[in-house]
Amino acid sequence: MKDLIKKLINKETVTYIIFGVGSTVVNLAVFKLCDLIFTSLTQANLIQLTNFIAWAAAVAFAFVTNKIWVFESKSWKGSVLKKEIPSFVGARLFSLGVEALGLHVFITVLKFDRFSWNIFGLFTLDGKMMVKIGLAVIVVIMNYVFSKFVIFKNKE
Repeated sequence: MKDLIKKLINKETVTYIIFGVGSTVVNLAVFKLCDLIFTSLTQANLIQLTNFIAWAAAVAFAFVTNKIWVFESKSWKGSVLKKEIPSFVGARLFSLGVEALGLHVFITVLKFDRFSWNIFGLFTLDGKMMVKIGLAVIVVIMNYVFSKFVIFKNKE
């Protein structure tokens, strides 16, 4: 059991969780900001535009933090970046697709945006943010797997 814990809890996973939380905070903050800005517009596609803008900000943050501190890929050579950046963005586009599908299903089809939850009497989360947070957990796990085993596997 101790060996399993050591494999799961190490510098890489701890820093990934820290910067994953940071990336998620960037994503959620930009999502909420855009949601507030676009509130007066009622087109259904705005949820996807809002999500894409939040995603782009989070991806930029995540690439730099994952490269430098999580997976310690120190090289900034063009040949290395030509591999890492498209791989990173491609993997993140895939997880964006999963998230976009989830948003569509839970908000557009199942109408979760009509709900809100009071959290321990401290604050209220609307349905959009609850769905976004739930999907963020799935996306973080997917992105870790892609980053560890595909994108930053060769630390130059």
